Amino acid sequence: MKERIAARVAVVQAAPVLFDKKSAMDQIISKSKEAAAQGANLIVFPEVFLSGYPRGLYFGTRVGSREASGRQDWQRYWSSAIEVPGEETDLLGELAEELGVYLIIGVVERDREYSGGTLYNSILYIGPDGNVQGKHRKLVPTGSERLLWGQGDGSTLTVIDTPYGRIGGLICWENYMPLARTALYAQGIDIFITPTADARDTWQATLRHIACEGRCFVVSSNQYATKASYPADLACYDDIRDAPDVLSRGGSTIVGPLGEYIVEPLYNEEGLLYATLDLSLVTQSRYDFDVVGHYSRPDVFQLTVNTKKQRIVRQEEKSPSCSDS
Repeated sequence: MKERIAARVAVVQAAPVLFDKKSAMDQIISKSKEAAAQGANLIVFPEVFLSGYPRGLYFGTRVGSREASGRQDWQRYWSSAIEVPGEETDLLGELAEELGVYLIIGVVERDREYSGGTLYNSILYIGPDGNVQGKHRKLVPTGSERLLWGQGDGSTLTVIDTPYGRIGGLICWENYMPLARTALYAQGIDIFITPTADARDTWQATLRHIACEGRCFVVSSNQYATKASYPADLACYDDIRDAPDVLSRGGSTIVGPLGEYIVEPLYNEEGLLYATLDLSLVTQSRYDFDVVGHYSRPDVFQLTVNTKKQRIVRQEEKSPSCSDS
């Protein structure tokens, strides 16, 4: 096994102006430079940071009908999404290469393979070589998110190998899916990334459980979002007009491989959290528990993971006919 270098991790807790790609990109650049200046070589941003988590918006939806105002706001969301690869990933690659860091960023990804009409909640892993080294699409958007985003497939259950350990993750409530977690544990994950929009106390219990279960570091990043980050000209702005000023209180944190907080959760403010992760602690923690190793029972339990990319259309070459010869 490779000798690992201690990772200096920075976790960003902030929010862009909703549906504003420039605002999100500007914050990614400024906060990445700030974190790199503090020695960070692994920088983690929240769920769909580019270009925002639309907490509190109904998008004009009722069971059995959708209103024109909701379609207008979704069009705005679609316009603020990015393609992978695309212009934004090129710029982010240049930033990662300039700073010599890994950027792990939650993005709204626009389908570029078929109609272009579907969005995905995705994590991008961008390396210091300037390349997108991996991507994960959320397998099951939660609740009303299902109207905003499509479903990912098993081809993006991504873990990347880095000098700082094997890094991968799941998005928000995907982390409640024990089989999805197991699929990542089986890839030897050392640093488990959990971008989220859940700021409740129960989410913290989940993070500490994953750390104990997977015997890995868990890095969770959430947005601190207020009504001030929502454009007043949204077609559905009335959805949040009477909401509290703080829409997401945060709760970003870093947890060690025995379930202890390395950095306590941060609430009710923007901020950057830092920690140096000693990967030898991952090995030590697996001395008495390895969920996919000596503590597994493959004679009793087995998991089958379909990692094939799912395609709605397959083009087959036409067989030559007599008239073609």
